[in-house]
Amino acid sequence: MTSDPSAAPLTLTTVVGSTRPGRVGRSVADWFTARVTEHGRFASRLVDLRELALPFFDEPHPPALRRYTQSHTHAWSRIVDASDAFVFVTPEYNGGFPASLKNAWDFLAVEWQHKPAGFVGYGGVSAGTRAVQMGKSVVANLRMLPIGPTVSIPFVDERVEDGAFRPGKIHERAAERMLDELVRTATVMRRLRGGDL
Repeated sequence: MTSDPSAAPLTLTTVVGSTRPGRVGRSVADWFTARVTEHGRFASRLVDLRELALPFFDEPHPPALRRYTQSHTHAWSRIVDASDAFVFVTPEYNGGFPASLKNAWDFLAVEWQHKPAGFVGYGGVSAGTRAVQMGKSVVANLRMLPIGPTVSIPFVDERVEDGAFRPGKIHERAAERMLDELVRTATVMRRLRGGDL
């Protein structure tokens, strides 16, 4: 008797996009992953790109071929392949997202396809809005589904105390809306990937 893959828990992978010293992105991501656990509809995984330590894209073949030569690419491929949905936690650098996040996207192609993507943007007055909008364009080109609900955190430094992000009610409500939408879209898109639609 074979198990039904559609009955397995959905896996949501939260990706910390910033790798710089002094970043607050990890504290924001830690809050969000705790929120995922409270939501109760996903198996939660956190990937910190600083810890993953991908080099600048170093594969000799186009990612769509999946002819990987590097162990770090194989490891990243397994993580992304096993995920049903993603949330990218990103600051805004000069009107866009960090190069580390774009590099992580560029390593792979097929593994991203037909999976929903949400964003948590943070920063100063802009709350990372331009980085999120640019990121949605990139993930759409990877054949992901960027969802509408977003968590936007302006003046993020004012909400970090002793290294921990302290959300307001507006951030909690935004996270709930985003997670609800990710459940709906990830459920349908898993069926799509399995050929059931």
